[in-house]
Amino acid sequence: MLTGERQRLPPWFKTTLPTGKRLVRYNQTTSSIHDNALHTVCEEAKCPNVHDCWGRGTATFMIAGQHCTRGCRFCSVKTLKKPPLPDTSEPENLAIAVENMGLSHVVITVVNRDDLPDSGASHYRACIDAVHRRNPNTRIEILCSDLAGDIEALASLLNEAPLQVFAHNIECVESLTPTVRDSRASFSQSLSILQHAKTIRPTIVTKSSIMVGLGETTEEVTSAMKALRNVDVDLLTLGQYLSPGKGHHPVVSFPTPEQFDLWAKEAKYLGFSGVASGPLVRSSYRAGELLDNAHGITNEGVFEI
Repeated sequence: MLTGERQRLPPWFKTTLPTGKRLVRYNQTTSSIHDNALHTVCEEAKCPNVHDCWGRGTATFMIAGQHCTRGCRFCSVKTLKKPPLPDTSEPENLAIAVENMGLSHVVITVVNRDDLPDSGASHYRACIDAVHRRNPNTRIEILCSDLAGDIEALASLLNEAPLQVFAHNIECVESLTPTVRDSRASFSQSLSILQHAKTIRPTIVTKSSIMVGLGETTEEVTSAMKALRNVDVDLLTLGQYLSPGKGHHPVVSFPTPEQFDLWAKEAKYLGFSGVASGPLVRSSYRAGELLDNAHGITNEGVFEI
C-alpha cells in the first residue's frame, strides 16, 4: 500500500561516519568542492554513501546548476521551469577541483535542462573537455540526461569526446515510469539514448541504474535488465529507493540483501560486464572499479554494499 508514512529502515542500512585519515580526506573533499563553487549529486540527492565516498576522496559532480527542469517523484533535486543559464566558469572550476583532488576517475552528472535548445549538451561537453585538458590521465564518466531524445545533441556530446563511460539511468521498471519519473521521461526514450550512444561511439562503455522498492515485481526487474542488455548496456547498478520526504514517491518495500545478490548473479548471467547491487548502491558506486570490469581488468565484476 502506498502511504506517506516514513518506514523504519532495516538493520542492513547502518553506516559509519569517517574517522582518522578518512575524516581528514572527507574534509579535504568538502573544501575542494565548496571552494570551487561546485555542486555534487552526493549532497543534492542526499546519497547515503556520501561519508564513505568523500572519505575516500571521490565525489560525483553535478553540473549545469542546482535546479532541474523536471519534477521526478523520486528525486530531491530542486525543480525550476527556467533555471539560470549554466555558469560559464563551471568547466574550468570543475577541472581545477578534479586536479586538486587527484582523481583517477571522475563522474560528472547533470540536471535536465529542457529549457536550453540542446538540452545542455554543449555545456556538458565543455565540462568534459576542460577536465581532460587539465587532467589528461583522468578517466571521465558522464551520467547524462535523456537530452529530450535529441540524437543530434547526443552526437555533439559524444563525437571525439575524451569520455570513457556514458551513463543514463532508466531509474525504475517500465510499468512504474509514468508515476515515478517526470512526464517528459519515458522508458523507451531512455533505452533509445543508450542505444544511440553505442551507435555513435561503438567502443564507449554504457551504463544504467535501476532503483527498487517502488512497487515493482522481481519479474519486472528481470525484464528491465533484459531491455538494457538488448541495447548493449555494459554496466548496471541496482539499489534501494529511499524517499527524500513528503511529496515524493513512498517506499513500498525493502528487498533483502539476499535478493540483491540474486539480481547481481542474474545480471552477470545476462551479460553485464560489471554489476554493483545492494541496498545502499547508487549510480556512481565504485564507478572506477566497474569500468575496470568492462575492460576485463578484474574477474568478479559484482559489488555489494
